[in-house]
Amino acid sequence: MKDDLYLSIVIPVYNEEKKIQKDMEIILSYLKNKKYKYEIIIVNDGSIDDTIKSISEYKNKFNEVKIISFHPNRGKGFAVKTGILNAKGKYILFADAGSCVPYGYLEKGIELLNNGYDLAIGSRALKDSQISVHQPSYRQIGSKIFGFVVKYIMGIYEIKDTQCGFKLFKQNVAKKIFCLNKIERFMFDVETILNAKKLGYKMKEFPVEWSNDPDTRFNPIKGSIRNFKELIMIKYRCL
Repeated sequence: MKDDLYLSIVIPVYNEEKKIQKDMEIILSYLKNKKYKYEIIIVNDGSIDDTIKSISEYKNKFNEVKIISFHPNRGKGFAVKTGILNAKGKYILFADAGSCVPYGYLEKGIELLNNGYDLAIGSRALKDSQISVHQPSYRQIGSKIFGFVVKYIMGIYEIKDTQCGFKLFKQNVAKKIFCLNKIERFMFDVETILNAKKLGYKMKEFPVEWSNDPDTRFNPIKGSIRNFKELIMIKYRCL
């Protein structure tokens, strides 16, 4: 039907008062001329700064903007899962705060879903991908090690970039996958792809332009240890 909700955009936020307003302006500017109905779901994952205050004005001005908020902080994976399970759009996009990928790439992802794929995964690792702002060198080294682990230990050979925060799903697909997901923090992307494989869904990466956001919530030491523990948990459940 013409009035059905076409697109849901889910954005998890944690202490993002410095950039969430810019994010909202970018998203709303992109969507304002679209003829389809959409919703923007901001999931506030226990922020302790003025994130909620920064986005409340948009919720008051635009019926399409919705806020889900909880305390204490649970983790990015939990926030994304919460947003997706509450989304009502035919297609669901999960996107990182910081607008690391231009929203124009939505069209490429939707095109793939319309052509028979169940998941369309934005990728920084394909031939035609563009990196406008690179990660610092220590993050690049960590990413190479992580990529080796994901491929040869976790068994994900078909997807080169599991962690890019720009993924599109058909609604029923997203809800089935995230109902299975248990990981609450950063390794939920890996679990999402493994659960998609388990359910027999068709996945396709597509190249995107990506800029590193230096305002990250990831602690390279504590975060890496926690990520490794989460990967062990995921692997144990797969076995």
